[in-house]
Amino acid sequence: MATSSADKPSGNDIPVQQIIAAIQAVQHGDVHIVIQDGKVIQINKTEKVRLR
Repeated sequence: MATSSADKPSGNDIPVQQIIAAIQAVQHGDVHIVIQDGKVIQINKTEKVRLR
């Protein structure tokens, strides 16, 4: 049986989970992902509050 890279945990799994969590946490706003040398180094989340 062949295994794919999706079956094996890698160093990229943690940033992907954190990106998904940031996206799910924002109702209105932005999620910015900063990548350096092909690796996620920062996730910025800006949430906007709508008053109406």
